[in-house]
Amino acid sequence: MANLTRRAMLGTSGGLIAGGLLKTKADAISFADNESENTIQDQDPTKVLGRLTSEVGQRAPEEQPRRLVRNPNVSHSSSSRTPLHQLQGIITPADLHFERHHAGIPTIAPDQYELLIHGMVDRPMKFTLSDLKRFPSVSKLYFIECSGNGGSSYNKNASREVDPQQMDGLTSTSEWTGVPLSTLLQEVGVQKGATWLMAEGGDAAVMARSIPIEKAWDDAMIGYGQNGEAIRPEQGYPARLLLPGWEGNASVKWIRRIEVKDQPTMTRDETSKYTDPLKDGTARQFSFTIDAKSAITFPAYPYALTEPGWWEIQGIAWSGRGRITKVDISTDGGETWNESKLHGPVLSKCHTRFTYPWNWDGKETLLMSRATDETGYVQPALSTLMEARGEGTSYHYNSIRPWKIEEDGRVYFGQGETS
Repeated sequence: MANLTRRAMLGTSGGLIAGGLLKTKADAISFADNESENTIQDQDPTKVLGRLTSEVGQRAPEEQPRRLVRNPNVSHSSSSRTPLHQLQGIITPADLHFERHHAGIPTIAPDQYELLIHGMVDRPMKFTLSDLKRFPSVSKLYFIECSGNGGSSYNKNASREVDPQQMDGLTSTSEWTGVPLSTLLQEVGVQKGATWLMAEGGDAAVMARSIPIEKAWDDAMIGYGQNGEAIRPEQGYPARLLLPGWEGNASVKWIRRIEVKDQPTMTRDETSKYTDPLKDGTARQFSFTIDAKSAITFPAYPYALTEPGWWEIQGIAWSGRGRITKVDISTDGGETWNESKLHGPVLSKCHTRFTYPWNWDGKETLLMSRATDETGYVQPALSTLMEARGEGTSYHYNSIRPWKIEEDGRVYFGQGETS
């Protein structure tokens, strides 16, 4: 009897595309040697007792995705990046959710936690963690993205050897559980004329941001749960502010105080940082919303295509304005575009998976993805974004990311190949 190969199985289950087998990331090779080696011993698992259960589950030894940490053990103002090219689906495992801290990760005992809401309210109140959990809860899937994500893409001379994690790893999606901020504002009684909130964190940086009160009445929440468990300390334990679709810095972690006001506070964190300088010398402030964006996660560096033929282009798209409605793919450097397949669920302000079957002819080319959201906003080319912002901007890098496929199948970031 002939051996049943993986490709034969794909062929019998609908993997044939126009007479050729559709190849995916599993068929590519990693020429940067970033893949962990196979450690499964040659033994029949039906003849050997398996290991016992444990209090906490663990990944297979061969499946060990890791975050990329900047300045490990060096700086308390640091970050880590999610391995986007190693994940499946849209939910990021909690231990792989990206981090961004300005003064390290504080240790806050849950029984000592309090959230003060005061200012222009009828009844200033303090809420313990137990108090928050007594209110009706909601659970929603939302992405969070650092506004500085993708900074390495905003350069026509960017390094070719950059992978999706290094490029766009400052974004992750989780299922967040908590109490709507509107519920707490109703509890304290917001006074007439109140238009802003000042949200303050409990870390050593005492991070503080001004938030228009309309966002609080809309979909903001005080989150205490993440992916079915208590929120991780790196993500704000015991509780954080969550502002769906807005730049991550405004979703203040370890939230300890909310002051209701009639004007923005102009905090250190929104004046010295998180303000966008423009090419005419002015600045764009309170640019909260994350614009539509997409990223091809395969093929991308450090992978190499092993042969011409049908390959599956894979990626994610997201928008702070709502749902992604379309992701177009170009396999010829932007000359022509074709619509990809969006994989459900397609949710508002959430990562959305897309795929596109591509018949590579073995020639050098550029791959690109372009997202459109439900407001009609279209992800711009780098030249378009630079024309609007200038070359010195520091945040909101959502331009199209090109990947160059060379004749030998190797894949590199291709920014220098196109504007």
